[in-house]
Amino acid sequence: MKRFAIATAVLAGLLTAGFAVGTHADAFVFISPMVGSNPGLSIAGVASGGAPWTVRHGVVVLDDNGGLNADVRGLLLPSTGTTGPVTQVAAVVVCTGATGPAVAATSKSVNLSSKGNAKIHDKVTVPSPCFAPTILIRASGINNTPTAAGPFIALTGTAKDANDNDAQDNDNNDGHGHELNDN
Repeated sequence: MKRFAIATAVLAGLLTAGFAVGTHADAFVFISPMVGSNPGLSIAGVASGGAPWTVRHGVVVLDDNGGLNADVRGLLLPSTGTTGPVTQVAAVVVCTGATGPAVAATSKSVNLSSKGNAKIHDKVTVPSPCFAPTILIRASGINNTPTAAGPFIALTGTAKDANDNDAQDNDNNDGHGHELNDN
């Protein structure tokens, strides 16, 4: 619980700083936690996966220059405690316009570790204005085979009683699918 309180305080500070910078410099900064998806959803024509997913910890930052940073930890199928066949993910930016939500941009694909960890750092082209942004984490590789039309398995949002236990994060993945040594 203490870790959650600290994480909440840090996120509140970042949101305040982002708002202050955004207000002062006319910049747009979107920061949001992430949650796992549930079956049967569709956002901007992108369907969710066929099984529920959970996220132990995740945060996304998108700025008005198209800088997109997503850090996802523990993105797993709760039924198996694994990532199943999903081996790569990409971030999809959805903006809402006069005709409803639409996919505005997609990041490059990155490897999803066996522990469900991935870091996406990319620059995408985002329309201005981008109303009510939503970031989807989409399966972009199944069994190491790229797929452009994979379902989304996580998205920006909050969930009651979300588990944010970084003490369980012992993955030595550099975010690019490379295992690092502790030596």
